[in-house]
Amino acid sequence: MRLGYYTDYSEETAAFASETGFTSLELSAWPDSAINPDTVTQERLDEILADLQRRDIEISALGYYPNYLVPDGEVRAECRRYLLQVMDLAQRMNVSVIATFAGRNPYLSVEENLDDFQTVFTEFCAEAEERGLRLAIENCPMVERKTMHSINLAFSPEIWERMFELVPSPALGIEIDPSHMVWQGIDYLQAIRDFGDRIYHVHAKDMEILPHVLKRVGIYGRSFGTAYGLGHGWWRGRAPGFGAVDWPAFISALIEVGYEGNVDIEHEDDVLAFSEIGEFTADEESAIVMAYGREHKGLLLGYQTLAPLIPGHKRK
Repeated sequence: MRLGYYTDYSEETAAFASETGFTSLELSAWPDSAINPDTVTQERLDEILADLQRRDIEISALGYYPNYLVPDGEVRAECRRYLLQVMDLAQRMNVSVIATFAGRNPYLSVEENLDDFQTVFTEFCAEAEERGLRLAIENCPMVERKTMHSINLAFSPEIWERMFELVPSPALGIEIDPSHMVWQGIDYLQAIRDFGDRIYHVHAKDMEILPHVLKRVGIYGRSFGTAYGLGHGWWRGRAPGFGAVDWPAFISALIEVGYEGNVDIEHEDDVLAFSEIGEFTADEESAIVMAYGREHKGLLLGYQTLAPLIPGHKRK
């Protein structure tokens, strides 16, 4: 088990990761990332792989998180096409896991989305199996703060169970992030125990609850004003160690169920990031990754929290 973080690749990023002591990276594979599969050359990939190998950094997964079930047919077709390109890229880079979303038509219920999910992911998983790849679906609800529309239906163990019934492929699994489960009131330790063999990747992000705000606005969050950061006003992502997640218990549970992948910090700490990059809004996951990746304080603090807990991790 290695410790790393989710980021876009650059020589500077690889150097910071190595100097800090990280030995894993989940690399962004979005269209505006450094490894866009439509444009990156094999020569450039070889340079990137050689740089990471020299620094003893393993690529744990490629990250691409669109909405495959979006009602717009053209957008959906492009997401499908691009995911297949990411699969080809993973093969070229010898990376076995692609981290992504299940998607969701935000105008339909979870139950009403399931037939579409089954059709789309039956095809995706067949393609992944043929390539020897696994798809790790993150459990973030992706709820828009003002409309309450969600674009990812895979946000709870109840739903995971139904997903695996509908698409019984071994290529389909979970990228578990405990932070989302904290604010939803879900037991992340029990989820690990129940779905341990389906956890293909781990995002390490903490979750801070602000009771004084929650008691005023309720669970749906703030209704007025400009929303900064990635929370709903009463909850916000934090660096590991700065929120409510019990990290020793979380890592212990992963060990108990035999998880053999890596643990990668997903840096979305509004407090620390704002101190370095200022107030920030973004509509795309890739822009969030790039912006928060420039803020090293949260990654350093997260490293200090998690490094002593990772079995076999060589700390600096």
